[in-house]
Amino acid sequence: MRITNQQINRIYAEKNQRDASFFMSSHHFHPYYELYYLNHGTCRFFINNTFYTVEEGDLIVIPMHLFHYTKYSQPCTRTAVFFRAEDLKQIDQAIDFAHTYDELKIYHIPDTSRRRIEEVLEHMLAAMRYKDADAPIALLVQLQELFLLIKRYGCLSDHMEELHTNDQEIVHAAQFISAHYAEHITTKDIAATTGFTPNYLSAKFHETAGICMHEYLVFVRLHHAENMLMTSDLSITDIALQCGFSDSNYFKDAFKKMYGECPRNYRKKGK
Repeated sequence: MRITNQQINRIYAEKNQRDASFFMSSHHFHPYYELYYLNHGTCRFFINNTFYTVEEGDLIVIPMHLFHYTKYSQPCTRTAVFFRAEDLKQIDQAIDFAHTYDELKIYHIPDTSRRRIEEVLEHMLAAMRYKDADAPIALLVQLQELFLLIKRYGCLSDHMEELHTNDQEIVHAAQFISAHYAEHITTKDIAATTGFTPNYLSAKFHETAGICMHEYLVFVRLHHAENMLMTSDLSITDIALQCGFSDSNYFKDAFKKMYGECPRNYRKKGK
């Protein structure tokens, strides 16, 4: 899994071309928000335990720590903007929009409004090329303008795919993992919900979702553990047990690998 552990210290924007050679390294999450805009092409997202087709003019707002996987089967151009909770707080003083970013949002920008969105994104990319002290301020102002344009012109959409049978079973497996992560489930238990053999399901899950099934189970458990560390006073051992880890030492090692800190330090810094 490609993981961005480090927090960013300002707003960032980038524009890249992607193709089928990129998909092997594209499953990840990060401790900040991402705004993903597809300038050209069509690609596929695995996010929130299901698949979405993303088309030209679609814009996705991805919350912090939400696992997502992008598969490109054709050349695409995408623009991404990365920003922090602190940036949202500053912007939310002016517009009541930031609270909606706690959940995944997928917008389609109509053809008639797309040019305005892309102009702001290009201004943000231009600001990234300047190294002066005013660049972060310019990016914050442009991000606020971008939010206003999304609020005015964006049409909420899900673009959920009509899935083939095999992909439906991958979704069922992911949903089963998300519903039963706190239990001592095995690959055999997950496969039993799909009708596939454990070996076939494991191979198909990795091929389709970009991550092996056991790794996805560990990620889901750690995601819930991270939330409990920030919102409860339970001991680290209790959190590990409630999130499906039978070995607290394994939990601590897995947590540090994913979040860059041991659970105790992560909680202390967060609070």
